Amino acid sequence: MTPRKLSALALLFSLLSGLAGAGDFAGWQTYGGDEGNTHYSELTQINRENVDQLRLAWRYDSARGAPLPATSELQLNPIVVDGILYGRNPLYNVFALNAATGAPRWTYDPPLSHVGLSNMRGLSLWQGERDKRLFFTTGHFLMALDAETGKPITAFGDKGRVDLRQGLGRDPEVVSINAPSPGVIFEDLIIMGSAVTETAGAAPGDIRAYSVIDGSLVWQFHTIPRPGETGHETWPADAWKTAGGANAWAGMSLDSARGVVYVPTGSPTPDFDGSQRHGANLFGNTLLALDARTGKRIWHFQAVRHDLWDRDLSSAPTLATVTMQGKQRDVVAQASKQGVLYLLDRDSGKPVFPIEEVAVPASDVPGERAFPTQLRVTLPEPFTRQSFSAADLSDINPRTHAYVKQQLEDTEPFAYMRPPGLRKSVLFPGFYGGANWGGGAYDPATNQYYINAIEAPHIVQVQAVEVDKGSSFGRGAFLFRQQCSGCHGLELQGFYPYAPALTGIAERTSKAEAMRIIRAGKGRMMPFAQLPRHDLEALVDYLFAFDAGEKPAAGGETETAYVFAGYNDFVDERYYPAVKPPWGTLTAIDLATGKRSWQIPLGEYEELTREGVPPTGTRNYGGPLVTAGDLLVIAATSDEMLRIFDKHNGELLWQYKLPAAGYATPATYAIAGRQYLVITCSGGKLGTATGDSYLAFALPARSAPTEHNEDR
Repeated sequence: MTPRKLSALALLFSLLSGLAGAGDFAGWQTYGGDEGNTHYSELTQINRENVDQLRLAWRYDSARGAPLPATSELQLNPIVVDGILYGRNPLYNVFALNAATGAPRWTYDPPLSHVGLSNMRGLSLWQGERDKRLFFTTGHFLMALDAETGKPITAFGDKGRVDLRQGLGRDPEVVSINAPSPGVIFEDLIIMGSAVTETAGAAPGDIRAYSVIDGSLVWQFHTIPRPGETGHETWPADAWKTAGGANAWAGMSLDSARGVVYVPTGSPTPDFDGSQRHGANLFGNTLLALDARTGKRIWHFQAVRHDLWDRDLSSAPTLATVTMQGKQRDVVAQASKQGVLYLLDRDSGKPVFPIEEVAVPASDVPGERAFPTQLRVTLPEPFTRQSFSAADLSDINPRTHAYVKQQLEDTEPFAYMRPPGLRKSVLFPGFYGGANWGGGAYDPATNQYYINAIEAPHIVQVQAVEVDKGSSFGRGAFLFRQQCSGCHGLELQGFYPYAPALTGIAERTSKAEAMRIIRAGKGRMMPFAQLPRHDLEALVDYLFAFDAGEKPAAGGETETAYVFAGYNDFVDERYYPAVKPPWGTLTAIDLATGKRSWQIPLGEYEELTREGVPPTGTRNYGGPLVTAGDLLVIAATSDEMLRIFDKHNGELLWQYKLPAAGYATPATYAIAGRQYLVITCSGGKLGTATGDSYLAFALPARSAPTEHNEDR
C-alpha cells in the first residue's frame, strides 16, 4: 500500500473515530468551554497525527464591510450551541451563524448610547422549556435576545435591558460601569460582575444576580462591606459610602453541583492611592466562593492586601479535579498578574500547597499605610520570573543593554511588593501580568494546567505636585492629576499604545467636544460621569491651557498632592521590554505536584528574528484551548499567528497567519462528524490593526473553504 493511501486511511479513521460518544453535535456551550472554565475539549478528530492537514473551513467577516475602529475591545470566545455559533463584532453587533458553514442567520445592532469602554469577551445562553435566551452587555446595559431570532426579549428588564448603574447606593447618573466578561447562568439566574473606573469616585463592585425571566434583582453581594458585614473592619468605618472597585471584571466560574459561584475581584480604587482606605480592604483582590442561589459568602481568600499595584485577580478561575497520590481532589486554580497560581481547595478555600506570608517594604508617601505583610506563592512554581536586577536587563544587543541599564540606575533596588513611592522602582511582572483575562486551560487526563503570560516590567512612581485648589486652573490641575494623568501622562505624552497623547488637543477638537468625550467615554476610556459640571469645566480648561503653555498665576496658596506618575513601560529604544527574553511565554504546570513541566517562548518579532535574535515571545492577550487530541491551541500574540502545540512537550505542530491578531481564546466543536477550531481575529491592541473576522479550521472535506458575509 502506498504512503498516500495509508495517510488517507489514517485521516478517514480519525474522522470516524474522533467523535466517538459525541453524537452529531458537540458544542462549546459557555464562555471558557464549560462552567468551570477549563478550556478543555474531549474531541480528538483533530489530533497530533493529522493536525498538519488542518485547513480553513470558513471565514466570516463580521462587520460586513463597514469601517472598523482603529482600536478594538473585541476579545470574544464564541459559544456554539445546537450547531449555532454566537458572536459579536467590533461595532458591538451580536450575530448568529451556522457553525458548520459560517452562513449568517441573524444580526442584532444594539443601541450604542453610553458605550464607553465595552470589552466584549463572551455571551451567556440560557435554555428554558419554551425558549433560549442570549445575554450580553453593551455599555452599562445587560440585554436579552431570543437566541433563535435575535429579537430583544422585551419582558426582560425595561424593554429588553437592565441598567447596571442602578442599585449600587450611588446616583446612577454619575456611575460609570460595564461588564467585560459574560455573566454566569445558574438555574434561572444570571450572575454578573462589572468593570468600573480605577480612580477616585469609582462605583463599588457589587456582585449581583438577576432573574433571566424578567431581569429583577434577586441577590446582591457587597464587595466593599457595610456595617455588620464580614470584612467591614478592614476599611475605615464610612468607606463603604464612597469607596469603589473590588469588582469582578474578569469573569466567574460555577460548580452547579455544589451550587457555588467562584468570583475573582480586582483592586479597590484609586488603584495606586490607599491613603483614604487604610486596612486590608476586603474583598478587594479576593477569590470569593458564594452560594449561587442566595449570594451568601461561603469562604474567601485574599491574595493581595491593600493593593497599591493594580494586582487584580484577572481571569475566571479554573475548576479542576486533580489526581493527587491516587485520590481525586476538587480544587480552584486562580492565575494572577503576579505570575503565580493560587491553588485552593474548592470546599474550604484553603491553599493546597503552603503559602508564605512575608514582610514587605513600607511606603514613603505621606499619608499612605502599605500593608506590612503579603502572601508569596512558591508552589505551584511561578510561571514568570519574580525578581529583577541588573543581571536581568535585556542583552539583545549592546546598544539596548546600555539604554536600559541607564534607566535602571535611576530606580530603587527591586523588592517584592515594594509600594510605589517617591523614587522610581521596577514592578515585575508589570501591570498586565503575568497572566491576564485569557486565563488557563486544564487537562483532566494529565493534571496539566496551561497558562500564557507576559514578562514585561514597568517603572512606577508617585510624584509630589503643588496644586492651587482655590483657583479654577489649580482645581483643573488637581483633577487632571487625580483622574487622567495615570493614562495620559503629566506632560500629556500619552501611554502607547493604550492612551493617546493629548498634546495639540486644541487643533483636533473643541472644549465642548472634549467635555462630551470625558463624560460619555470613548474607546478604552470609561465615562467620567461622576465629575460635577464645574469640575469637568475646570479640568478641560486646564487641559487646553496647559497644552498652550499657560502657567498658574504666581502667589496663590498651594498644597501638595501625591499622584501616580503613570503606566510607564520599562522598555528599550524600540519599545521592546527592558528585561532579557522571553517576553511572552506558554507554560505547563502539573497541578498534582505544583512543578512546571515545560515552558516555551510564545510568539516572535520578525524584526528581531532577522537580526539573529532567537524567538523572544511577544506581549499576548487571550487564552489557550487544550484537547484530548493531545493539542494545545492558542493565538494571543501580536505577531498575528494561530499556533498549535503538542500539549505534552510544547513542540510546535502547526501555525497559521491570521488576517488580524487573535486576542481571544479559541473554541472547538463538532457538527455532523466534523470537528472545527474557531478563533476571533480582532486585533486592535498592541499596535496591531483592527480586524473583524472569525476563522474556522477543520480537516479536509470534499468542498473547498467558503466565505459568508451577507445575512440571508
